[in-house]
Amino acid sequence: MSDYFPPPPPEQPQPEHRAPVGASPPSPWAAPAEPPGKRRTGLIVTLAVGGGLVVAGVMVALVYALMDSVSDSIALPPERSEAPYSAPYDEEPYEEEPYDEEPLEPVAPGPAAEGDVTVAKCTRDSLIGWPHAELKIVNRSGSPAAYVVSITFVNADGAVVSDGIATTEEVAPGASVKVRAQGSGEVAASTKCRIAEVDRHAL
Repeated sequence: MSDYFPPPPPEQPQPEHRAPVGASPPSPWAAPAEPPGKRRTGLIVTLAVGGGLVVAGVMVALVYALMDSVSDSIALPPERSEAPYSAPYDEEPYEEEPYDEEPLEPVAPGPAAEGDVTVAKCTRDSLIGWPHAELKIVNRSGSPAAYVVSITFVNADGAVVSDGIATTEEVAPGASVKVRAQGSGEVAASTKCRIAEVDRHAL
């Protein structure tokens, strides 16, 4: 194997960049000039960064202004009016309409109704011990009437131990009827019957 190597090719002369006419010769200590492509790329990057910063600043300012207005509307209470209180509207005076009541039936003319009723019999049931009163009613008025009679049952000391009510339908003038007023509850054999109230209604 031979150690012979071919000689290297001769160096090619490099083209010289001549300075423009009238320009001062370049200084040997000056930095080499940047190529045009690199200079254009740096300008684009600078403009992009600056534009991004401006947009970000505008967005921050808008967000801050929006939050400030929202906080003011929430935090501030409504202003209190110094005007004197006034009613929301003028109420018209209320006029009560007359109530149409049906007139009560007049009491039948004639003697007092209590005189129309007598106790015909006052007894006590032998099985359950409840009292009742047999009443006789005579209509002494001049018109037909109906009766509601209240009876009380009292013991030997005069204390009320029970009560009852007897009613009638129409009773003609001068006519008489018999009705019963039933008491409730067991009472003593000495219990008595008394007329408490008599209502006579003309028909």
